[in-house]
Amino acid sequence: MKAICITAPDDITLTRRDKPVPAAGEIRVKLHYVGYCGSDLSSYQGRNPMVGFPRVPGHELSGVIDALGTGVSGNFAIGQRVTILPYFNCGTCFACRQNRPNACLNNQTMGVQREGAMAEFCCVPQAHVIPVHNLSQRDTALIEPLAIGFHAVERARIQPGENVAVLGVGMIGLGIVLAAQRKGAHVIAVDISAHKLEIARQLGARETINGTNEDVTTRLSALTGGDGPSVLLEAAGSPHTFRQAVDAASQCARVVYVGYTKVPVEFETRLFVSKEIEILGSRGATRDDFETVTRFLEDNPACADIIISRIVSIDQADQAMRDWAANPGAITKILVSLLDPENNDGATA
Repeated sequence: MKAICITAPDDITLTRRDKPVPAAGEIRVKLHYVGYCGSDLSSYQGRNPMVGFPRVPGHELSGVIDALGTGVSGNFAIGQRVTILPYFNCGTCFACRQNRPNACLNNQTMGVQREGAMAEFCCVPQAHVIPVHNLSQRDTALIEPLAIGFHAVERARIQPGENVAVLGVGMIGLGIVLAAQRKGAHVIAVDISAHKLEIARQLGARETINGTNEDVTTRLSALTGGDGPSVLLEAAGSPHTFRQAVDAASQCARVVYVGYTKVPVEFETRLFVSKEIEILGSRGATRDDFETVTRFLEDNPACADIIISRIVSIDQADQAMRDWAANPGAITKILVSLLDPENNDGATA
């Protein structure tokens, strides 16, 4: 089978591997679409400390069941449309014992700590296979990245009418925008890319701030009557936006960090106390988040057309990654199609 492999930083290539055979309790999925994630870009650029090389990337996907291993139980059938929960938790650490597997101490994510799905087939335990009934295969590949933003919004406990600032509106930030406006929030999108800010506006952000030519903290204060946002969600992973979230927050605000930086960050810690803010982390997503996003995309099919930047074949996937790395601000989401060329529009496939 064909597979995309990152062999070393700045080295990505189309390879051929043996078609996997499902072990006992596993299901083989024939992939239809696989999305490139920001973690895949970081891996390609050599900035992801959690990845080892060589590595097949990819954990945002859609496909159909192709084969069942012995012992698979439940309502699984050949040809059934599915996506995959790509996080593998240990089941024994404190987070797992608290029924919060997304925060597992020993988590392994497809495409990062273990092989991903940027290939024609992959095998996973049946517990990770999620049936999808009423969503196109193209749009199904957006469930996982949007679910991360939806999970962060649940962590933020957003109430209708709250002023919510989203710092960074790449793919994860756009999921936050959608989930926050679904909660009835007044969403303010912040980024340094005019292109991404326009997409955020199309998806429901009421205000946008371009950090390249505006003072973000001053502008957020002005847009909120001098208070500052009561909820800020950081999805850029920059030391600057990590500090900015605390600086711009209102009294008694909730700050949720979804991104993370590769370097230490210095804070004005008195603001933690004087504002009595809550600082929260948000990691990955849960099966419940996947189900929420699935229903959302079923009800809002136009979102996918706005979000997806490019669809390429697996033969073009290595060059598509190079293009993204050369101009990341111009691209929101690249999907790699593994369908036959004559069945490659993705609308209902």
